[in-house]
Amino acid sequence: MFTYEVLRIIWWLLLGVLLAGFAIMDGFDFGLAALLPVLGRNDEERRVLLETIEPTWEGNQVWFILGGGAVFAAWPLLYAVSFSGMYEAILLVLLAFIVRPVGFNFRNKMPGRVWRNIWDGGLTVSGLVVMLICGVAFGNLFLGLPFRFDDDLRMSWEGGFFNLLQPFAILCGLVSIVLLLMHGASWASLKSDPQIARRASRIAQACSVAFIALYGLAGVYLLHGVTAYRLVGAISSGGVSNPLLKDVARGGNWLASYAEHPAFWLAPALALLGALVVVALNRHSPRITFFFSGLTVGATIFSAGFALFPFLMPSSLDPRSSLTVWDASSSRGTLGLMLGATAVFMPIILLYTGWVYRVLRGRVTLEHIRRTHTGY
Repeated sequence: MFTYEVLRIIWWLLLGVLLAGFAIMDGFDFGLAALLPVLGRNDEERRVLLETIEPTWEGNQVWFILGGGAVFAAWPLLYAVSFSGMYEAILLVLLAFIVRPVGFNFRNKMPGRVWRNIWDGGLTVSGLVVMLICGVAFGNLFLGLPFRFDDDLRMSWEGGFFNLLQPFAILCGLVSIVLLLMHGASWASLKSDPQIARRASRIAQACSVAFIALYGLAGVYLLHGVTAYRLVGAISSGGVSNPLLKDVARGGNWLASYAEHPAFWLAPALALLGALVVVALNRHSPRITFFFSGLTVGATIFSAGFALFPFLMPSSLDPRSSLTVWDASSSRGTLGLMLGATAVFMPIILLYTGWVYRVLRGRVTLEHIRRTHTGY
């Protein structure tokens, strides 16, 4: 029904949707966990905050699994390079994911302050680690990653974890942190006791201002301080997935794709609009501002993807080895079959998720915690 070219574009967009879904749905969990010592001034307040996410955090991670599965099945070369080359970074992220359920389950097993502070600290660190590494990873995509393919498409990687910590990548990590702190604080403003919600509202506004400043700074840095990659010559989008069958040069800036596709500007515009709404309306309408906070998260993901288009993962060692939308995908049959499965199961996931959040609507109050957790 779809040509190979169209299927590749569809799956590029679906990859963005899944990444944005993960960042929106799991991002407020990580943001709230990172803010736990700031928003929760005593054990009862921290219990309130944790109970706003404990019923749903595990379901939210479905988006992480879906994203990983989509990369594995739809973009096998991207999966192979990223999971092999960035092994240490991905291992840190997975360890942070492991700490979360342990922290949720073990925190209240004992009443001691030291015991609970240890697990609260673990939840906070896990949130910060995931936000920072994901942002740094995105930043390194623009800089190019140190991999290459030989003539038999065997990949080699040069460099280690600390080579990823370059100034622009760290700036992107900071953008990720303030973005998801804003999202987590917006969630706390919507779902927690009014006493905590007022505090969360102020933090969400401060993080929104910080996001606008850092996001703008990252855009200026990207425009003037990072050399882009560009395809040279015509690309046969219906050809086989072999990255070595193209020519790539370095030059210009990454915002060139915005000049070629003016509709791409909608993404950064929505990101900034959403952040401004959070600044302006957070104290007055937490439901609306949480929606716009999520919009900012998703639009930020897409603004990065649009700037990279058509590249998925540029290579700093051998630009010709760079992975693009046109040469890193699975076969046409695989993409078509997966699209059919997605068309069936994605609406089910969305409907079920919406039902869960409707059932769990309302605030978690201090009174509820005192009534249900007496003696623990």
